[in-house]
Amino acid sequence: MKMLSNAISKNVLGGALCLASGLSAAAAPDIDFTGYARSGVGNTAGGGDQACFQANGAGAKYRLGNECETYAELGFGSTLYEEGDKSFYFNSMVGYFSDQLNDSEDTSVEMRQLYVQGDNIVEALPGASIWAGKRFYRRHDVHMNDFFYWDSTGPGAGIENIDVGTGKLNLAWMRATGSGDTEYPDAGNRISNDTLDIRWSDIPVNTDGKLVLGYNYGRAQLNDAQEQFYDDSEAERGHLFTAQHEQSNWFGGSNKFAVQYGTDGIINSGNGQGRMNALQSPDQPGGDMLRVINHGNVWLSPGKVDLLYAAIYEKKDFDDDSGATWMSAGVRPSYYWSDNLSTALEVGYDYVEPEVGTDRRLTKVTLAQQWAAGLSGFARPVIRTFVTYADWNGDAFNADQSSRAIDVGNASDAITIDDSDGMTFGVQMDVWF
Repeated sequence: MKMLSNAISKNVLGGALCLASGLSAAAAPDIDFTGYARSGVGNTAGGGDQACFQANGAGAKYRLGNECETYAELGFGSTLYEEGDKSFYFNSMVGYFSDQLNDSEDTSVEMRQLYVQGDNIVEALPGASIWAGKRFYRRHDVHMNDFFYWDSTGPGAGIENIDVGTGKLNLAWMRATGSGDTEYPDAGNRISNDTLDIRWSDIPVNTDGKLVLGYNYGRAQLNDAQEQFYDDSEAERGHLFTAQHEQSNWFGGSNKFAVQYGTDGIINSGNGQGRMNALQSPDQPGGDMLRVINHGNVWLSPGKVDLLYAAIYEKKDFDDDSGATWMSAGVRPSYYWSDNLSTALEVGYDYVEPEVGTDRRLTKVTLAQQWAAGLSGFARPVIRTFVTYADWNGDAFNADQSSRAIDVGNASDAITIDDSDGMTFGVQMDVWF
């Protein structure tokens, strides 16, 4: 049996080598290989595997020493046509997620991106690009807590970088399919939710500073049975207005300041990213949202100490009083002992005040010793050891996760709903390229 297995392995390997040789001989296009990954191992003080701490109702958690999963994105792209300034580029990306528990375990595999982009193809719009497929579309996030606050990612099509004299115009049609009410199968159990994404970007306002103005309009594309069942729910549609100032050369780093106002179907899809009712039915309450975000990075002492920072204010009011006000603030200073060795300290605080219920708060502190490929809070690859401590009030627990405190990763028997603090430790790698 072992001999048969070895023979099969040799035949597969030989076939792969022959295929690779054939592709090379056929002058296959150059391939761009990109990716992101994180993985590690951790424990909870007192016993049990690593817990990860997030306040119940907060849109995100501070991530340094507070990620309990293995996740990877691997992308392959290539320019398939190029003639003068005209070109077509194909891009793809596969995402992998597992629970970081064993060698062999269930892994979720997703096609995150698959699209073609054509540059300077439209004769009447020099410098513009057209695209179609599934892609990460002009995403904006707070790096410290991985909070994507403006993100229409998904299947779609659009045209970008239209020169309008001052700045660039970007138009896209995006799709986020939700689920219907399973109690009424005649209405259909799949809801096509479409979003029109309009952005006027690169508007110069000051030295090294630019403004982006955006409008997202979303609507559930209901069939006749769905229209009758959902009876013109407010969540069938939604709006999101965004104004963002982007400053480069900001004390050696950069800064983004964003103000957003959203309504109904766009904001009740979870974190109000700008997608219409992602993974949800339009049978949701109406309401509105105001969000203000400021985040960035600076050098406090060039070459020695840098600082990542974030501040978030978000207020959601829903017709059924299920909304909440979320306030968050975090800092991550890092001291560089050498080009490859640094010590980072992250302190994050989240406060959630629901429309109905008791206020919740969680403070999370992480100390990490890091070996990285260069000087910067964004230098990767990095290998870090960490110790994380979190403190919360009782109402910050998620009742559906009774085996641990606020935990979006693996369960820890050492932390229960009766606790008010916890500590974890471990080793993690983080890389992007």
